[in-house]
Formats: sequence, structure tokens, C-alpha cells
Amino acid sequence: MMKRSDLNDGELWQAIKNDDSHAFSILYDRYWVRLYKTAFYLTRDKEISEDILHDVFINIWKRRFLLSVNSFNEYLLTAVRYQVYNRRRSGKLSLVSIADYTNNDGAYVLNEAEQKQHIADLSKEIEQYTNQLPKRCQEIFLLSVNAQLSTEEIADRLQISKRTVENQIAYARNFLRSVLKHNALFLAIYLAMTK
Repeated sequence: MMKRSDLNDGELWQAIKNDDSHAFSILYDRYWVRLYKTAFYLTRDKEISEDILHDVFINIWKRRFLLSVNSFNEYLLTAVRYQVYNRRRSGKLSLVSIADYTNNDGAYVLNEAEQKQHIADLSKEIEQYTNQLPKRCQEIFLLSVNAQLSTEEIADRLQISKRTVENQIAYARNFLRSVLKHNALFLAIYLAMTK
């Protein structure tokens, strides 16, 4: 019997188009290292490279019903290069927001009960870990994620430098990634859906 991890990209993509989050995780694991190396080569920044990959994969999941992909290797490399170009062009070389993961009504949609439960559990776990952050770091991170404020808006509100805001957000994100390595993909989805 063939294991799901033995499926080729085309077979995984068909499963993903049928809302199979496990197939998506396999595809994510299959390409993550290669794409990370490309992003890091182009940006020379670990955090930005990780953000780029999260953005790319979130957008793929969000647009899975619309996309037609013949070669995942080519498509993903192009998507990474585009994200790098976009950040350079806009000057966003710090924390960038992950694309919204919503339907046309603005509601977050997951089609499987198991996924919903996973996100709910992760939300609680993230809250517990966020509470472990230093108070100021926690405040800045929550303004960024929950209130969706930009680094400039947070800096103005708290009367601190933009660089301090960027550093605190980076610290919080790195901390969450380190303690939630087993849930990297769902962490990215959680951050995208949090309003």
C-alpha cells in the first residue's frame, strides 16, 4: 500500500483541492527547506525568509480552488522570488503581515472539523506562550497581531522607536516558532486569521 508521503506533487495537489490539510502539510514539508534556502539567499534574513514562506504557503492554501499548477518546484520558486521582490520594492524588510485567510463574507473558513479543533487548540496554546513573553513585548505583539497595527502605529501609540517595535515583534514571533515547531504551518494560519 502506497503511503501518502509517496504521492507525487500532482496527486497531492488533487488532494489539497479536496481540502486535504494533511496532503498540504506533506507538500509544505517537501518544499520548505529548498524554498527557505532560496529566500535566505535572496534576503540574507532568517525571519523575513520564514515570513516569505509562510505567506507563499498561506496564499496557496487560500487559492487552492483557483490555482492551476503544473510544476510545484517552478511555481513555488517564482512565488518566493515575487515575495522577495515585493518586499524590496515596498521597503518592507521587517515583519510583514500574512495574507488574510477569509471567504467573501470576511469569515475564516475551515472545511474540516479536525482543522477547526486544531486551530482552536493552537489558539489556546499560543495564548499560554504569549503570556510568557515580557510585558512590553507581549503588548507590542498583541497590538500587531490582534489590533493589526503597523510598526509605525505601534511606535506612535507607545512613544517608542519603530526599530524597538520591530525587534519586539521579531522576538515574539521567533519565540512562538521555537516553542511551536510542531505546528509551524498552523501557527502561520493562526496569525493570518487573527484579527
